[in-house]
Amino acid sequence: MAESPAFPSNLDSIYDAASPLKNSIDPIRLTSDNIVPILNLPLTHKVLGHDASNESLAQVASGEISYTTFVAAQARAALESSDDLTTEQKQSQLLHLGLAALFSFLQSNVTGPPLEFSSAEAVLPSALRTEPITLKSVRAKIIRDLTLDGEAAYKLTPNPELFAVAKALLADASSDGPLVAKTARMRTNFLHQKMLSEVTSTLQDVIYKDVEILDKAELTSDERSRFLLERAIIHTHHGFDVKAREDIDQAAKVRRFEFALTGKMGKRTKFQDRDISQLVVLAKSADETSQPSELSGPKNLNLDDDTLLEAISFSDQKPDEQSLAIQDKVSASLDAIDANNQPILNPVDSALLLALASAITNTSPENGLTREETNPYATRVLDGGSSNWQIYTQALLVRSRVEGYRSRTVERAVLQMQALVDQVIADTATSDDAAQTESGDPTTFLPRPEQSESAPAADRLQHIWILNFSTRWSLEAELAKRWVDLGGLRTALEIYERLHLWAEAALCYAATEREGKAKNIIRRQLYQATGPDENDENEQFDGPERSPLPADAPRLLCIMGDIDKDEKMYERAWEVSGERYARAQRSLARHYLTSTPPQLENAETAYKKSLHINRLNHGAWFALGCVQLELQKWQEATDTFTRTVQLDDTDGQAWSNLAAAMLRMPPPEPAPEVIDETTGEVSAAEVDPHKRKREALSALQRAAQLKGTDARIWDNVLTVAASIPPPATPFREVITAQKRIIELIGTKEGEKCVDVAILGMLVDFLNVAFEYEALLIRSDDPSEAPIVRTGTIPGQIISLVDQNVVPLITHSSVLWQIVARVEVFRGRPSKAFEAHEKAWRATIAANAQGAFQMGDEKPWLEVVRATEKLVRDGYAKFGPMDREDQKVEGDQEAELVAKDWRFKARSAVRGIMGKGKDFWDGTEGWDRLKQLQSEVTGN
Repeated sequence: MAESPAFPSNLDSIYDAASPLKNSIDPIRLTSDNIVPILNLPLTHKVLGHDASNESLAQVASGEISYTTFVAAQARAALESSDDLTTEQKQSQLLHLGLAALFSFLQSNVTGPPLEFSSAEAVLPSALRTEPITLKSVRAKIIRDLTLDGEAAYKLTPNPELFAVAKALLADASSDGPLVAKTARMRTNFLHQKMLSEVTSTLQDVIYKDVEILDKAELTSDERSRFLLERAIIHTHHGFDVKAREDIDQAAKVRRFEFALTGKMGKRTKFQDRDISQLVVLAKSADETSQPSELSGPKNLNLDDDTLLEAISFSDQKPDEQSLAIQDKVSASLDAIDANNQPILNPVDSALLLALASAITNTSPENGLTREETNPYATRVLDGGSSNWQIYTQALLVRSRVEGYRSRTVERAVLQMQALVDQVIADTATSDDAAQTESGDPTTFLPRPEQSESAPAADRLQHIWILNFSTRWSLEAELAKRWVDLGGLRTALEIYERLHLWAEAALCYAATEREGKAKNIIRRQLYQATGPDENDENEQFDGPERSPLPADAPRLLCIMGDIDKDEKMYERAWEVSGERYARAQRSLARHYLTSTPPQLENAETAYKKSLHINRLNHGAWFALGCVQLELQKWQEATDTFTRTVQLDDTDGQAWSNLAAAMLRMPPPEPAPEVIDETTGEVSAAEVDPHKRKREALSALQRAAQLKGTDARIWDNVLTVAASIPPPATPFREVITAQKRIIELIGTKEGEKCVDVAILGMLVDFLNVAFEYEALLIRSDDPSEAPIVRTGTIPGQIISLVDQNVVPLITHSSVLWQIVARVEVFRGRPSKAFEAHEKAWRATIAANAQGAFQMGDEKPWLEVVRATEKLVRDGYAKFGPMDREDQKVEGDQEAELVAKDWRFKARSAVRGIMGKGKDFWDGTEGWDRLKQLQSEVTGN
């Protein structure tokens, strides 16, 4: 084998064909010491086009092809050519060239410090960079070609040629190579995804394809934990929060990392005179991490509040059990930790806590409790200190996001984020960066960071893939949005305009009811000026469309459509994107739904088109299902909501809607007949007639788990479960649902929240259940009532009535009648007697005015019927019976339930007749009462 070209000594092992890189998921740590030599390798010069013909470079310079495409083609040609290097050596060099470009791009756009070389001079051939116009054109083409599915990358992305090389070598020209190559491909595509304005399914598919490959690889425990964290970050970015939490939990188990969110007694304000329970994250790494001599990270700004302490002051007092009830279980080793002085964490464990905080925030960023749960994770990383600059930076960012929603911490939150932005601007600025002034120093809002607040690139990039990092321009845009929330519109607009984020600037104006200004900003990007001076602030842009339109034209057109409520703008956005911009169809669908009357068929078509492009958009699937419910397309709605809950198993409303669609579907078709060839007998499999209801009930139960405080969902569970007739009725589900409804709205609704018909059905079941020895214990005396086993369905029914229903009853005679039936089953005649009396009184109270004061016959007949029921089914039936709560010995005579039951009956009838004589003497109801009176007296 021919000897390969001489490489710098510190690169020799990198390009050895037997390098251990093939068995690793992570590349070596690249630094400026080996990145620059990689960029000077002979193969690098060849692949980057330094030796290419003028004709080839002219295609790039003219914009005929992108530099990314050019490099990918050069790499493929180099691999196929014959020279002194083996194919394995060339693959290794190309891999490391791609990694060098990728890490340099991250350094110049995410972490800093500034690159020690000019990326244009190191990467681009002289023919593409000598003339400023050519260089600008080449970079613009690189950025424009990053557009996917209508989603554009930031048009002023610094040093895009570095990402072009990484994309070309690690993703576009990549094939099945070592594990590290697949890892690099996944990361490059994920970085591409993060650079776009919204998630695209095209990239999502290829990212998760590599994720699956890496998941099946044989990894060390350290590699496995880091992979799980990295996958959690990917899940979080794509909105799969539950999956992210699962991966984080699994990573903690692999690392044997103990942590818990719990309560500790302490003081949060300067004026507290007693300790109260405070949320805190207790955490301890499995490996004892020694305290670094010098902590690394940007400056942690003080709170400087006149009420709040800089940090919670914890005491040794134990919190009460109620405070601990909703928190994680704390192990003995964690409980022994001093909350005021926790041990420093391993950097990966710190990243794990921050990943968990990001997943929580992503689930519900506007929820107060969620923010309270999130903050302790960031605080734990900050208070414990970190030897890694980037992890500490990320912790400050997470904390500032959380604190931005509280009045007493919002000032520190904004200033801390401003300090982080200033740090990033200063650390990523380059010689041709628009962030620099004429003096060459980057502009910052706050004083320049101290030298001690910096760190080398290798340290900052070491854990970058297990952090939910932001690019410098997205971080600045986030800061601008925070200024908008605080009312700092001018500051926000200055940031947007400096970054040329015209869509965000327009949205900022539109949110403040300055729609004319918003439209003018957008039209300036899309249309030509009608006057001679484009730079005139009052210039109108009503001319023809610009050619070419900007890469983010689809988004701008959709914003214009939102402002003007013009469907033509959405249609144009769809057309401009080559029918790839899913948001255009989603916006069009919403437009159809809000029109008068709603155009449901058109909305359904639009949602389907959007989902053809982005199949993983949970919101679009949900909206499509709702439209199909309105259109009564039950099968399609069932299929759609099934896909919705597959994407997000925690969407309780989607589960509820899925059940609604299932219930309206036609019953299942009868099974086909089968003829036994040997006997000639015809048979058919039995079809469950309640199959649809059972499936719907399962969906509703899942919805109830997720939205346990939504009484409407529990009411649906109750209705569907009870609609399955006995003996197939799922009684436990019926009982649980009715109990939850009472717990949720009983205080407000009272007895109205009890479904009388369903409760009556449950009580009917008691007598059926008596036949099952497994449920009830029979007495030797058949006249005695059965003893109900605790936990059985009869036991639960009786518990429901006793503990939940009876305390609610105020005016419902029907409920008291049901209670009477339960008491009869339990063999308690005296209680049944009392329940009948209460049912009668409730009827009298409800109908007294109409029957006795207004002369209304309907309430009068209700009173008559109630009195008949009281006398015949109550007094006459239970009065002569022996009381249940007594022991009779020898010849002792048993005490009756009511030995004066006849007197009570006569009094009840006489009282009703006395009140109704003026209106009802001689009527049918009056005659029925006289008949009842004679029955009681025996005359």
